[in-house]
Amino acid sequence: MLAKVCSAAVNGIEAYPVEVEVNAGWGDTTVVIVGLPDAAVKESRDRVNTALTNSGYRFPMGRTTINLAPADVKKEGPSFDLPIAVGILAASEQLEALQLEDYVLVGELALTGAVRPVKGVLPIALQARAENKTGLLVPTENAAEAAVVDGLRVYPIQNLREAASFLEGEVQLQPTWVDVTQVFAQLPEDELDFSEVKGQESVKRALEIAAAGGHNVLLIGPPGTGKSMLAKRLPTILPPLTLAEALETTKVHSIVGLLEPGQALVTLRPFRAPHHTVSDAGLLGGNINPTPGEISLAHNGVLFLDELPEFKRNVLETLRQPLEEGRVTISRAAGTMTFPSQFMMVAAMNPTPDGKMPRESRSSPREIQNYLGRISGPLLDRIDLHVEVPAVPFQEITSDLTGETSAQIRERVIAARRRQHERFASKPRITCNARMGSRELKAHCALTSNTMDMLKAAMSDMRLSARAYDRVLKVARTIADLAGSERILTDHVMEAVQLRSLDRQLWV
Repeated sequence: MLAKVCSAAVNGIEAYPVEVEVNAGWGDTTVVIVGLPDAAVKESRDRVNTALTNSGYRFPMGRTTINLAPADVKKEGPSFDLPIAVGILAASEQLEALQLEDYVLVGELALTGAVRPVKGVLPIALQARAENKTGLLVPTENAAEAAVVDGLRVYPIQNLREAASFLEGEVQLQPTWVDVTQVFAQLPEDELDFSEVKGQESVKRALEIAAAGGHNVLLIGPPGTGKSMLAKRLPTILPPLTLAEALETTKVHSIVGLLEPGQALVTLRPFRAPHHTVSDAGLLGGNINPTPGEISLAHNGVLFLDELPEFKRNVLETLRQPLEEGRVTISRAAGTMTFPSQFMMVAAMNPTPDGKMPRESRSSPREIQNYLGRISGPLLDRIDLHVEVPAVPFQEITSDLTGETSAQIRERVIAARRRQHERFASKPRITCNARMGSRELKAHCALTSNTMDMLKAAMSDMRLSARAYDRVLKVARTIADLAGSERILTDHVMEAVQLRSLDRQLWV
């Protein structure tokens, strides 16, 4: 007898439907799985066989053929265990489900018949809703994640027998329901706060500008000045995630398997800090079957690169396209995948090879230049703010005075972002000033003749590139937004120019 069960798999960050066809026929007892299965899928026949037996069912005698359609796309992972087991039960007439094709099933089976969680359930739930399926059967630990998709009934499954009984109508299961508003209302309090950072008011100001406009930042200073401390607190002043951003971020984390059991959404902006020994595949994503890398895991959040010159140059150069386009495309033999990568890059570095300021360093000017030269000019052009982080005076370290809290700074950042959303309301792809293109720069970054003369002189003195000129205008636009000004004033441009210290060649 032939049976068909609906399932799904993930390709990139999107899911596609998979039909699990099971035919139980005559002949020698054997199980054949076709449809480009990987090793984990092939091994499912042993897991399913044992799970069926331990759940009180019998494995059919004769030749059992299992086809995973479409047959020309490689299938990965153990998520087909549950639909294969249900298909075998239906094909061997141990299960009578008249509406089997109305449901999508995913889940890994333990040898006991228990259903274990799998990766990528959120994209699968979105695909099931697009297909107008009646419901989705998922492991209990994945139910909350799938239930954020409105208009789809998500049924949590604990074991194989429960799934079979539900499909036969013998057991009634209550669909999981998640109040997305309540999920966002229960955001955990930030463990880190800007008020804990002593001094560094100019750096805090620069990070506020970066957060308000979504700009990339390079922090330059000797060890112990608080570069990492400041970078780790940047997410606490960023605007809260919107529902659309949370869904897209959760999809990436779901595919990689970073969601906690029972977690519905990623509600806090990600903060990723890969070690400087990371490979290009680890940073961008890749491997034989492309998976998201660190820049995609930082989507809608912050990517922190500490000790920037210590990263391999070829790895850093791969960041140039994602920084510009907000996505990364990876081509491998298995196919081409595109992952989102709209992140704020925050990098930190020492001013000299020995970590000291140039006037105190024993390194020669040539050694310092070679050290800074590990970061290419095109990559530096894509970093909007170059911020000097000086040593904190002893009086400020021992002072009892505290600075502004992250909540106070975040209010100003949110107000500036609100102005940007209103400005770019007709262009949803532009989420902040840092994403402006040439047309938007021309329309929203007009300068007076006096301000233009001042900027022209600064560009000549600092030998700014055309890309750096655009960055200055974007930062000036953000400074004006923070000030509540519709026009970009000379003071705004001057502050933006001052925030490109490497262009001023302070270190050599």
